[in-house]
Amino acid sequence: MARLNVNPTRMELKKLKARLATAVRGHKLLKDKSDEMVRRFTVILREDKRLRGEVESELSETLKQFSVARSVTPSYSAETAFAMPTVAVKADCDTQSIMGVDVPKIELSEEVRSEGLPYAFSEITSEADYSVSKISALLPRLLKLAEVEKAVRLLADEIERNKRRVNALEYIMIPQLEETIKYIRDKLDENERAAVVRLMKVKGNAQ
Repeated sequence: MARLNVNPTRMELKKLKARLATAVRGHKLLKDKSDEMVRRFTVILREDKRLRGEVESELSETLKQFSVARSVTPSYSAETAFAMPTVAVKADCDTQSIMGVDVPKIELSEEVRSEGLPYAFSEITSEADYSVSKISALLPRLLKLAEVEKAVRLLADEIERNKRRVNALEYIMIPQLEETIKYIRDKLDENERAAVVRLMKVKGNAQ
């Protein structure tokens, strides 16, 4: 490990010792933060996997029902029936902090414009009724899935950045400081021995 290019003085030694203590303390804090982030990430990842499985299963069933409804209904009738929705959906987007990482938080609100379905029962089959009710119930969970997946990506990026910081401290900065401190100590000890030898020579010549 290459040492830092510094003057081997006691003042520099004191500064480097303070830097080393700060680096060691920072490394421990970052390591603890990284471990906790990984734990929280694992919990959220499990939730993401569960939500995705449930949403994909229900969405597949809903799309099958829509396909059935479209197959027995003329395209013009189907497009006209769904052209005027009865509910307006509003998503309020905010953020929340997880271990210092801002992740999205989505709140869904609905405004009912009219009661019932947006078409007459005589115009569309019962499969369409089922599909509309299923997709309406599924929408909040789709948004929740989007919120969780974005949190997973943001946390993964932050864990990777934090890992690079921990590795830089552990494998580069701390060893460099330790090597430089050892070099300065050796140099100071060498200078001290040289000074003692010179003093003994001076005393010997004086006698």
